[in-house]
Amino acid sequence: MGRKWANIVAKKTAKDANNSKVYAKFGIEIYAAAKSGDPDPHSNQKLKFVIDRAKTYNVPKHIIDRAIEKAKGSGDEQFSELRYEGFGPNGSMVIVDTLTNNVNRTAADVRAAFGKNGGNMGVSGAVSYMFDNTALFGFEGTDADEILEYLMDKDIDVRDVEEEEGQIMVHGEPEDFHAIQEALKEKGITEFNVAEMEMVPQNEVTLTGEDLEKFEKMIDVLDDLEDVQKIFHNVDLGE
Repeated sequence: MGRKWANIVAKKTAKDANNSKVYAKFGIEIYAAAKSGDPDPHSNQKLKFVIDRAKTYNVPKHIIDRAIEKAKGSGDEQFSELRYEGFGPNGSMVIVDTLTNNVNRTAADVRAAFGKNGGNMGVSGAVSYMFDNTALFGFEGTDADEILEYLMDKDIDVRDVEEEEGQIMVHGEPEDFHAIQEALKEKGITEFNVAEMEMVPQNEVTLTGEDLEKFEKMIDVLDDLEDVQKIFHNVDLGE
């Protein structure tokens, strides 16, 4: 499950690159991170993390700079990071991470997206316990054992390092995200297909027929919401 799931993430990252909707969402996330602290990524780790992720998706420098400059202004627009959890058809589980300046609007939109597409929103913690928060990196390569040994020499314990179809996936602890990224860069790995904090499902379910159609429609509707930043689920889409 891990390898196939990781490949799906890599494919989605590549597909979303150069997508104006992705640029817009990163613009908001960068603005919010800069507004929450120092607008200098050298002294604001949260901002640095978002910028590093944005670069993975090829977000143009002018969008990053514009969001930071906007945060330096006198505006008082505030954003809240909220997580919603829910259920889709036939045992499917969904986590929706949002960044919003209007909590009531976001809650209503997410609830409607679930309810109108065969799902229902649950309480906080309803499904997240079935996912593992993971620092995930994907890059071109074929020697997983070498990468694992290298990271161990750097005193970084990782959950898993695996290779499939010319790509290496590193699964690490969330708190080690920056340490893993910097270690890989020191080894000369500067291009990542994936460099994300992901909620990885402990088990997957397979949907077919009408259940699958409803689920995919629900995910599409959620993804189109302006306040939604990321969506995680436990459905094997077989991509």
